[in-house]
Amino acid sequence: MKKRDVLAGFQAHPVRSRRPLADPSRFYRNHVVMQDDPRTLDRKTLLLTFLYKFARHEYVGISAAWDRTERMTESTSMIAKIGLYHLCEEFSHMRLFLEIFQTFHLGQVEWVPLGKWMSRMYRLFPLFPEAMLAPPAFVSELMGLTVYQHIDSVLDDILADEPEARNRVRILLWEVMSDELAHVGQRRNFLGPLGLRAAQLMVESMYRAFFRDIPETTLLFNVEQMVRDGKAFDYSTITPKMLEKSWVPSYCKA
Repeated sequence: MKKRDVLAGFQAHPVRSRRPLADPSRFYRNHVVMQDDPRTLDRKTLLLTFLYKFARHEYVGISAAWDRTERMTESTSMIAKIGLYHLCEEFSHMRLFLEIFQTFHLGQVEWVPLGKWMSRMYRLFPLFPEAMLAPPAFVSELMGLTVYQHIDSVLDDILADEPEARNRVRILLWEVMSDELAHVGQRRNFLGPLGLRAAQLMVESMYRAFFRDIPETTLLFNVEQMVRDGKAFDYSTITPKMLEKSWVPSYCKA
């Protein structure tokens, strides 16, 4: 109910950019697959097409996991209940991303399925034993947190001429980030020393492989810094305001 109330609050008090994108058709032409030379897109459009591509992967992944998740009963374990709630939060993020697109007058944005091979990979991923699934799942959560931190860092520059829209996007982004930070902690809780070591070894390769598939990344962010941030993640890099809003494992608190 809380997530629904938050979304309803945003929808009841919409914020729209003072000017539409210079050429909205370029968003629609490039948000699924980049058709143009990405260097010819303005930075606002690049940011939005990047966000769509990143969120699209998340949507396909959580949809596949949901299809393989047993529904909650009285006998459902606490860990399974946490995982199910976790997925529900991820679905709520998709609605918040749509609010970001609508902030820039972009309607009719839908989550398009990925290609056949990638869709099959996401369907197979939840079938792996938990010991194998946990490290890459943790890294994917960490990657999401890294991406949102880097998006937050460029908003003041890219949306300098749209202060109201910038503030709304930041608020929406922080709603997502607070959940993502909690998911990182939740995943970390159940990794164990071997799982944690495996996850550490996966960070660089997973980050690079994922961002290589999104050509906007190098035009918006420093990929090398994103990899370094993923490897060196520490709760001290999170603002106190965000820590208050999210959940952090007790052993990670000062």
